[in-house]
Amino acid sequence: MNDRDIAEYLIAHPDFFERHAELLAGVRLTSPHGQRAVSLQERQIEMQREKTKQIERRLAELMRYGHENDDISGKLHRWTLGLLGERDPHALPEAIARGLRDVFSVPFAAVRLWNVAAPYQPAEFARSVSEEVKIFASSLATPYCGANTGFEAVTWLGAPSDPASVALLALRDPQVIDGPVFGLLVMGSDDARRFHEGMATDFLTQIGELAGAALGKLRADD
Repeated sequence: MNDRDIAEYLIAHPDFFERHAELLAGVRLTSPHGQRAVSLQERQIEMQREKTKQIERRLAELMRYGHENDDISGKLHRWTLGLLGERDPHALPEAIARGLRDVFSVPFAAVRLWNVAAPYQPAEFARSVSEEVKIFASSLATPYCGANTGFEAVTWLGAPSDPASVALLALRDPQVIDGPVFGLLVMGSDDARRFHEGMATDFLTQIGELAGAALGKLRADD
């Protein structure tokens, strides 16, 4: 018989050690904490303690994530209140960008819109945007987060040097399914890990939807 045969036999006969309890007392195993020999019971206790520690570490990690999410939720609430409190439509794009800088401590943020109504066309946020940027924005089903690879839109930030990481959010009317993109929200940071590929984008998606809903009033009638 080999090890597998023995293991399969014990699995098939779970009462084996009940019928031969004297064997358990003689089983000696090597402790993972040094080379001393311990009984089977002691080894089981050590294994259970390690499992408990793993569970405790996981719970601590989940609690940390929960606190972080609560903090972000509170900031999102404050930022949203700022949007609702802005009564001047001309000032709304800058209020959005300023709120991201102030509330979320994003170093650089900017908004650019196209196809805006006539009263807003002279504004800074309605300056000409290339077709390449519009096509790129329309391709964004989810926020882009990652390295700055020379995006034209990053120049809107007016940063003294190129940000190391960026987030790009397409602006749509969230109440219109597959509605057209009419703007782009850009955020940048000198920290390469601030916006990185693979990061969760749930809150960024909410920011994009809220910004799109608020800025929809500046669009020209279709």
